[in-house]
Amino acid sequence: MLAAAAVLFVLHYRHLAADFPNHSPWMDWAKYTDEGWYGDAAIRHYDLGHWYVKGDFNPAAALPVWPLLEAVLFHFTGVSLVAARALSVSVFGLILVCAYALMSRALPGRRLGPAAAILLLAASPFVYAFSRMAVLEPLVVLLMLVALLVASEIDPEQHGNLRRFRAPAALGLLLAMMVLTKTTAMFLLPAVAWIVFERYRRQVRAAAQAGAVIAAVGLGAWLLYFCLLVRPHYLEDYRYLFSANAYTGITLQTAPLVLWMTLHDGLWIGSLLFPLAIAAGALALLWKPLRRNPVAVSLLLWALGYGAFLAYHNNLQPRYYLVVAVPLTLLVPLVLETVRSAAKTERLHGTAALLWLLPLGIAALDARHTLHYVQHPDYSFLAAAGQIRQVIEADHRHKPLLLSISGSDLTLMTGLPSICDDFGTMELEDRVNTYRPGWYASWNQVDDDKMDALTPLYHLERVAAFPAFDDPGRNLLILYRLDPAEGYKPPVRRRRRPLPKSLLSRLGQQPSAQQLQH
Repeated sequence: MLAAAAVLFVLHYRHLAADFPNHSPWMDWAKYTDEGWYGDAAIRHYDLGHWYVKGDFNPAAALPVWPLLEAVLFHFTGVSLVAARALSVSVFGLILVCAYALMSRALPGRRLGPAAAILLLAASPFVYAFSRMAVLEPLVVLLMLVALLVASEIDPEQHGNLRRFRAPAALGLLLAMMVLTKTTAMFLLPAVAWIVFERYRRQVRAAAQAGAVIAAVGLGAWLLYFCLLVRPHYLEDYRYLFSANAYTGITLQTAPLVLWMTLHDGLWIGSLLFPLAIAAGALALLWKPLRRNPVAVSLLLWALGYGAFLAYHNNLQPRYYLVVAVPLTLLVPLVLETVRSAAKTERLHGTAALLWLLPLGIAALDARHTLHYVQHPDYSFLAAAGQIRQVIEADHRHKPLLLSISGSDLTLMTGLPSICDDFGTMELEDRVNTYRPGWYASWNQVDDDKMDALTPLYHLERVAAFPAFDDPGRNLLILYRLDPAEGYKPPVRRRRRPLPKSLLSRLGQQPSAQQLQH
């Protein structure tokens, strides 16, 4: 099983520049935007010389960890879609390693359960599709697994404050990194807290002392980042990220439907695997041997905690379920192996062993779908990006700056400078007036609000259209040239005359206010 999982994992590195799998069950808008948006700071750092574009969408102000990792990578590889996705797949490889370590801790001395867990993750077409995208969720999952492993290493018997609180302090730093990777990681904290509580044998006072260290270090690290960087420089962008992703309005009247849809959409994880995982979770709640297993309860709290966020946010995009898919997948072999170990008679032992045919059959079916995606890559989005670049670079009369909701993705693929037409701290009219893009790319049509922002300054001339992806609402990327509107006169730019050397002054030689008055 481990050998098969290794082969399937290596196949994740094939065709890294290909589109998100077309004709899949997962229609997620992230495939048009998120890989560029959340790596924008790293992309702009190398393409423009600075990471921050005032008034545009700058999510790195609140979520700096992933773009920092990409910035380190791009130092060696250059800005590249393939490099960014290779980083995400490498993160998934570390997820498999950490998941195996966590399952080995949950099932000491048994290798069947950990191996089956890794095979289920590596074979999953859902995990394959989203772990190959340069988005935030895989890194959140990895940091969560590392946090659970560190929490499991807490030794309450160690003497001396430094040694006893070393693991809690490291755990606090990890939790701060999780929140700075994606703020919704806060919903995972109860799962970590349970492991800590169990390590102190459910002694509230001792666990509270360790919890105080964890909270102090984690909150201190976050406050250090916020007070030194965000508050004095990027507070507007920080606040905007939360207002742009605001709570969408679950009420008492809509709650039953929202909860049902949140549960139902879990089938994206797998039409067979998800019901089996729900049954495993229910058994973990009801059966005492599983309730005594700290990892089993923690995995259940992980899935329930993030599921609560999904229902609260009520924006059920498939990529969010990746954070839920991993703990639910791990629960299945953990529960089955616990059942098999608890079977005492030969007859029950044989029945429990037969139960393993179900997850192994699921892994075989999933691997078949994953191999189909591996063998049938599509490069429509990459081809469209390359053609857009050719059109823009061939025209020397218009500014190469591109306005588009997919602009950051196009920049990642082509290096063309871009700004977003949807998110940003400036109103779109002001952003367009400030940066004066020369081109506009939209999916299928130009929305009314975009047209209202552009027409006072520009006449939109449709230049080309490129088929990409399979979503009926977003399957044609249309490129418009932005010609100045009739009657519009751009401001005259006067050439600055160089100052005489006798008037130049160094820092510290500037006259004071009193001297200027005289």
